[in-house]
Amino acid sequence: MIKNKVKQLWAEGKPALHGWLSIGNPFTAEIMADQGYDVISVDWQHGALDYSNVLPMFQAMRASGVTLGARVPWLDPAAIMKALDAGAMQIICPMISTAEQAAEFVSYLRYPPDGQRSFGPTRAAYAQGGNIAAEANDEIIGWAMVETKEAMANLDAIAATPGLDGIYVGPADLTFSLCDGRYPPGFDREEPEMVDALKTIVETCNKHGIKAALHCGSAEYAARAIGWGYSMTTVSGDTRLLAGAAAASVKAFREAVSSTGPIGSDDQGGY
Repeated sequence: MIKNKVKQLWAEGKPALHGWLSIGNPFTAEIMADQGYDVISVDWQHGALDYSNVLPMFQAMRASGVTLGARVPWLDPAAIMKALDAGAMQIICPMISTAEQAAEFVSYLRYPPDGQRSFGPTRAAYAQGGNIAAEANDEIIGWAMVETKEAMANLDAIAATPGLDGIYVGPADLTFSLCDGRYPPGFDREEPEMVDALKTIVETCNKHGIKAALHCGSAEYAARAIGWGYSMTTVSGDTRLLAGAAAASVKAFREAVSSTGPIGSDDQGGY
């Protein structure tokens, strides 16, 4: 079975750069995968896509060698196992708020005797190589998303869950929940109580020997998070990157045209 490159980076003491796909299109996925990310996840929860998009997106990204992942819609064994069988080597599960939910999540990731994953790696058997039954338990990364006030109250117990690889922070929902709606949801939090919460999550993960990951909006904030101790950071995503690049291009055009004057103002006349 192929090795999980994210785990190899961690073994070398290096952080992982995580890409994010919300557009259900193989060509978009292929382009993103060619940009140098260490790992890319398809957002099956909030993305404009479903499983019929996830599989061809994984296929399109295979040539790049990037580690493939998925954020599943919910704590659902069918979705988790189907994403794994399609070739995902990391699973991000949203809205994990208790240790019981975290343990349930882990059980869906692992083959017996460590869990209850059903054997049937339809695409993974070809894309990941042989011996999956014996090696997959050690190669798959499972992230429990901490996004609620309840999750923060149970943080220590969640992080202590046997078999859990790490906690993935969803800052938008976490801010919305933890701060009782006082701040709008969003990435790259600067509120002191949110920065403290983000640092507490890292400290708790370190205490229990697991990793911490943070969804960020900018490369600069992601680098700060690495400095706090996060082992994987997500920098924006396909929709925001597309919108940002398009907006910058339009702005540059409007400014250039406004400085040249009306149509034909540079025409010198004559023949």
